[in-house]
Amino acid sequence: MVERSNDELEQVYAASTPGELNAAYAGWAEGYDRDTLAAGYCLPFQVLAWVARYVKQDSGPLLDAGCGSGLSGPYLSALGYSHIEGLDFSAEMLQLAGTRDAYSELKGATLGEELPWDDNHFAAFFCTGVFTEGHAPSSSLAELCRITRPGGHAIFTVRDTIFHSGGFDAMLAELAGRGVWRRLEQSPSFRAFALDEPDVLVTAHVFEVLA
Repeated sequence: MVERSNDELEQVYAASTPGELNAAYAGWAEGYDRDTLAAGYCLPFQVLAWVARYVKQDSGPLLDAGCGSGLSGPYLSALGYSHIEGLDFSAEMLQLAGTRDAYSELKGATLGEELPWDDNHFAAFFCTGVFTEGHAPSSSLAELCRITRPGGHAIFTVRDTIFHSGGFDAMLAELAGRGVWRRLEQSPSFRAFALDEPDVLVTAHVFEVLA
């Protein structure tokens, strides 16, 4: 076991219920950006390469699903994306995201439950660092596709340790089999943290939503 870089991160990994996870993020919100960036957390920025590759700037609203403190928002805005919405289950993290001046709307919502948007609302969603141990379930992907329009894109990372045990392999195949989406790209495994946490590996996935 690799030693964690701080107690707050340890509490996040150890959370076994939604309440424990919410409490862990509430207690960590103030120092979250400082601690994760010091550890070399790169996912909020790395995902923008896939967004820019597949999603045109004028495609329509984008959803930062599990936006946390909103680290992606300002950099996506700098790339020319003007309509970015965000969701997160943590009120404390949403408050931080609201200070970025990059999101047109932020909503409190929990991945794995019904989301507060109409069908076909978004041109794309992106979701990084959320499909990991003790966080959002693989079933979240079907609901995220519901609120993404046909021809839109699904861009997300999954931690290697839960890709099979968390049912993500089965869910990806099920949605493809039902004609909900088609795969465009899957990355090799790469580190979520450039400096610390070398055991935290993820893969990135890109799909075109069909229905």
